[in-house]
Amino acid sequence: MELKFVTATSRSAVVELTESGKFYTQKPYEIYVDGSKYMDSEKVITTLYGLKPDTLYKVSAVYDGQEIAAVDVQTKYEFVTLNVREFGAYGDGVHDDTNAIQCAIMACPKDSRVLVPEGVYKISSIFLKDNLTLELAKGAVLSAFTDREKFPVLPGEIESYDETAQYNLGSWEGNPLDMFSAIVCGINVENVVITGEGTIDGCTNFENWWKNCKVRDTAWRPRLFFINHCKNVMMHGITVQNSPSWTIHPYFSEHLKFIDVKIKNPANSHNTDGLDPESCTDVLVLGTYISVGDDCIAIKSGKIYMAEKYQVPTSNMIVRQCCMRDGHGAVTVGSEIAAGVKDVHITDCIFMNTDRGLRVKTRRGRGQLSVLDDISFENIDMDNVMTPFVVNSFYFCDPDGKTEYVGTKKPLPVDRRTPSIKRLTFKDIKATNCHVAGTYIYGLPESKIEKLTFENISFSYAENAKSGVAAMMLGCDEASKQGLVVNNVKQLILKNVKVTGCEGEPIVAGNVDELIQE
Repeated sequence: MELKFVTATSRSAVVELTESGKFYTQKPYEIYVDGSKYMDSEKVITTLYGLKPDTLYKVSAVYDGQEIAAVDVQTKYEFVTLNVREFGAYGDGVHDDTNAIQCAIMACPKDSRVLVPEGVYKISSIFLKDNLTLELAKGAVLSAFTDREKFPVLPGEIESYDETAQYNLGSWEGNPLDMFSAIVCGINVENVVITGEGTIDGCTNFENWWKNCKVRDTAWRPRLFFINHCKNVMMHGITVQNSPSWTIHPYFSEHLKFIDVKIKNPANSHNTDGLDPESCTDVLVLGTYISVGDDCIAIKSGKIYMAEKYQVPTSNMIVRQCCMRDGHGAVTVGSEIAAGVKDVHITDCIFMNTDRGLRVKTRRGRGQLSVLDDISFENIDMDNVMTPFVVNSFYFCDPDGKTEYVGTKKPLPVDRRTPSIKRLTFKDIKATNCHVAGTYIYGLPESKIEKLTFENISFSYAENAKSGVAAMMLGCDEASKQGLVVNNVKQLILKNVKVTGCEGEPIVAGNVDELIQE
């Protein structure tokens, strides 16, 4: 067990107590700063607030009577603080504070912060800029309006003057389409931190943005947080909730961190994915809690038009020490993954009450650039997950989703529209109180999953298991307590896999070229 320094702002620091549990520590513990008790914690990843800028601290811990050696924590330098109240913001939950907050942001010099103190600040869209730290203090709420006329529109594509290129601003479900600007929005910015104990509240309900959510009205619904072609962005500590659509949507961006964030949307809300990195590189999700009405994390790279035009997969992504609950999928890959997803690793997490643990959603038509490779799940605890692992190569999305081309189980010719899945690895995972199936894997017959590895996995089923449909594909019938259902795989490796309490055969494999079982 070791206390490690993770990151710092000018006023806070994040530490990690290693080997103490998954998301929550096995026992509560104490944190000391410069020899004095600072706080109690029961999380592996913990933030210390209220620190001073440009200061070196000695941070230690006491866990179960054991003193953990101190680690050095250096906070960042800060030049000035710009308090939005001094720029005319009321924070009374009535006045429109958008302009005052935007003014403070635009006036903020490098190595400084914009502070939103306690209060409720009504806003529409605010835009980030380079070299900015935006801090939401404890009790501060950026409370969004829900009137469409208050939000600017980000056009999907604007043609260049010489008609040789396009400028893409808006996006909707993998295509360049007009969308309302996000509540917090960044376009082509670098070195941005959004931090603090406050909240961004989309204030969405079924009387505004979630009403007739499949119908475009002027433009598509806004995100709560959207960054487009940005670099070095960190969101830390804050709570984001009640989003109009996808909550956090990084788009064609790189070097991103989401640390100790709380993402909350009602379980019955529409398309309120928690975090959807799309065509992004170098993404860290650490110590984050997600409970939403759709997929908790959905990894994307656009539909075939965007993939062939820009060819940017999502890659080099780590999800660690996180808690996901109540969503459709804990970590989903797809369905808009036409440029591919690679080098993604999920470790030391807990999944609770989600429909699925891993959920791969792909289909014919995503294209030959849609290559999924080197995706792993390791050291995961799941409880009350309907089906822990689902890989669905027949996902019936889009207007043609239920056509013969998408849905047929017969092999079709391999062409530019054919996606592929290479290596998926699952290791050291315990799944209790499963319901529908332990695993439901269905590759394409003309493009089989190349290598699928399960190692040290245990599945057990709820006593009164609910029935359901494991995958949204034609021909997948409602069932309960199925074992491991695997189809269309070149190499299936099963090492120390235990299935208890299922009804029927624990492992049902079809069209598997090579089965290695230990």
